[in-house]
Amino acid sequence: MATSSQSSVELGSHEVKDYICNACEDKTNVEKSADFYCKQCERFYCGNCIDPHGNALAKHTTFGRVEIDKWPVSKKVVDFLQTCDVHKAHTIDKFCNLHEQLCCPKCVSDQHSQCSKVTPINELTNTQPTDLQGLSVELETVLGEIKNLQISQEASVKSLQGTYKEHGALMIEQMRGNLNTYIDKCGNSSVGTSGKSEQYLKEEMCRSVVSIVNEFDNITAKELNEMKDEVISIKGSVTSSIHKCISLHNDLSQFHEIVQKIGDHKQLCLIASIKCKHIIQQALTLLGKSGKALNVQSITKHNVRILFDSDECWITGICVLTDGQVLIADWENERFKLLNQQYKVVSHWDVNARPVDICLITPSEVAAAVDTFNKHEVQFITVNQGKLVPGRKFQLQHRCTGISHHYGDLFVTSGQELYKYTLNGKQLCRLYQDRSSDYTVYKCAVSPTGDRLYIISLQQDKLLTLARDGTLLATYTDPALGSPRGLHVTPAGQVLVCVCWSHTVQQVGWEGKSKLATLATKEHGVSWPVSVCYSSSSSSIIVGQAEDDNILVFKVE
Repeated sequence: MATSSQSSVELGSHEVKDYICNACEDKTNVEKSADFYCKQCERFYCGNCIDPHGNALAKHTTFGRVEIDKWPVSKKVVDFLQTCDVHKAHTIDKFCNLHEQLCCPKCVSDQHSQCSKVTPINELTNTQPTDLQGLSVELETVLGEIKNLQISQEASVKSLQGTYKEHGALMIEQMRGNLNTYIDKCGNSSVGTSGKSEQYLKEEMCRSVVSIVNEFDNITAKELNEMKDEVISIKGSVTSSIHKCISLHNDLSQFHEIVQKIGDHKQLCLIASIKCKHIIQQALTLLGKSGKALNVQSITKHNVRILFDSDECWITGICVLTDGQVLIADWENERFKLLNQQYKVVSHWDVNARPVDICLITPSEVAAAVDTFNKHEVQFITVNQGKLVPGRKFQLQHRCTGISHHYGDLFVTSGQELYKYTLNGKQLCRLYQDRSSDYTVYKCAVSPTGDRLYIISLQQDKLLTLARDGTLLATYTDPALGSPRGLHVTPAGQVLVCVCWSHTVQQVGWEGKSKLATLATKEHGVSWPVSVCYSSSSSSIIVGQAEDDNILVFKVE
């Protein structure tokens, strides 16, 4: 019987090689790619070995690679499909309907012994649809999307590095301008002065030049180091995501080949179908297209008021750091607060202006939108050893009501417009505008892949979905969407909206066209919710409310 496998691409922890020449394997124990299959011999041959075979067995029917659909399923492919992913020494023989998982005998005894319906695979082959042709089409579509995501992320890395270099050049240009301005001023002042006065002016000019240079060294070094750390951190995150893309792309490609080669073997088709769907779901999660509705398991309430607060808290922004600490923006008391993993306030920083929103930049740094009648700015804040440390900031020429970040791009809403900025404060473009009334472009959020932008319209009770270039893709309206105030997208692409009038937290599909679920209501303690954020470290949704000293934490699955 011929043996072979699929070549040189790793599928998870499995390596499945291409069809190999059985004759070479027998003679030299060398794995050489096969070019022909003999139906009568049930063996594979390379180009060199097929001639001796043909001379000896001229009447045998052979198929070349152009007729690979007539080749049998590789034994290595069969082994790969039938081997349990968790227990490598065991073969899959059952399916758990409750968990929708393939199981080997050890899986059943360890994890599924209490499950109500665990069915033998051979009993499902006639009842469970496989639709391998449809799966093949879906695999091809997802493959293209993963490849496009990889290309987009590689472009993000180049853009980030360009932003850093541009910021350094800009600061040097600013220093040169300050020096020239001061020298020109000194030159004008020296006209008509005596020798003694002129000497004094020269000495004063030297002191001032040294002061300008020293100030430049201190401020520039700090800002450039901040940006350098940001670029390194974000680049690391993008690189990690690119590796995931490559790994998934390889897995999907391999499954795409397998699906087309396993023929009508019912049991293999069923196993391949289930494994395919699992890998496709992983890819959709990476693409931010998870259609899974979250389910609330438990609710807890945590007080975030501190001694220095003069008014009830009004939490307009929430951001979860990668270590599980939480940063909140208290609009009413004009301060930021750092919460530990138990949601206790451990540090705070007074901004002396209205903080309206915050977003994560790196694992330990956020960007905050601050807005009052005469101050519109983006403030960077770092968490260092449990303390909030303010960093650089840049001014905006418009109001700011919301902020979001994706791989070096900052998205800022003004109430009527959505703008795109670099991390050094350069406005790149206006992506969207609606001046029909106030707060039509209130808050924004970005999909995990950056290809979709979401906006809530406070006055028009809408959720808008835009392409990355600002093109409107979808508009979602619903009577239950009255006065949407908070907006967030989870790493899996689940869109969360806080709705004030109905006192609810809702989940909308990633396409932005329909509601998937109402996650929490007034009965759960929700009252005037204005901000929301998902914590990956605790699998929880954190909700901030207006005129309430407590935040709500919903454990979800």
